[in-house]
Amino acid sequence: MLWIQRQISLAPRRRGFHLVTDEILAALPELRSIQVGILHLFLQHTSASLVINENADADVRSDLETALNQLAPEDFPYVHTIEGPDDMPAHVKSALLGCDVTIPVAGGRLQLGTWQGVYLCEHRNRAGRRNVIATLWGQQVA
Repeated sequence: MLWIQRQISLAPRRRGFHLVTDEILAALPELRSIQVGILHLFLQHTSASLVINENADADVRSDLETALNQLAPEDFPYVHTIEGPDDMPAHVKSALLGCDVTIPVAGGRLQLGTWQGVYLCEHRNRAGRRNVIATLWGQQVA
């Protein structure tokens, strides 16, 4: 059995949904040797999210951002406003979407569906680097 845990630093991004599947895979070359296992990704931030969603049509990303902005608008009368008008809505969005995903691994590949990808959902207008803790566990090819 193989256990690997690694911190992956994702470059700063603008607000929106950003496909990061390839960055995650590039940081975990050992994944190719896993016959059967699990990859857990945990985002160490409270104003961004990790999700799995459609990776083909960019309109999906745009529509998700629009829908979340309706659910957690900046002009809502929040009490926590010290970090700017985009901060508390970012916390609400993060609470709704979550900060982690778990993906099965088989034959050295993530077992995502045909149209699925891993997204960093950046909820702040100007965010810094985002850290993901990747924990890979599985049985290697003999």
